[in-house]
Amino acid sequence: MTSTFTRTVFALSTLMLSTVGTQAAEVVTAKNGMTLYVFDKDVGGVSACYDDCAKKWPPYLGKSEDQLTEGWTLVKRTDNTMQWAYDGKPVYFFMADKAKGDAAGDGMGGVWHVIKE
Repeated sequence: MTSTFTRTVFALSTLMLSTVGTQAAEVVTAKNGMTLYVFDKDVGGVSACYDDCAKKWPPYLGKSEDQLTEGWTLVKRTDNTMQWAYDGKPVYFFMADKAKGDAAGDGMGGVWHVIKE
């Protein structure tokens, strides 16, 4: 005899474990320890963040001679600089993050997200 209450408790406990697992994921940072973000409006590995956007969300720039690790690539920006991309998505810093581990931009506007492993 499985009651609705038992099924509900089980479903809620599963949901709580999933949420804890998500929060426990490590946030990806640059070599300087600053949090890295992706932008939902970037499509096909192409940055949509320029001008005022790029002042608030500076791109994480790299060079063709930089060593790439698994999951990381470089994508060309319209100014011919190279920007790091993680899993095909261009990567950014957030200007309001002042210290290592800050993640003030996470969820901003519903389109900016920290990268989690």
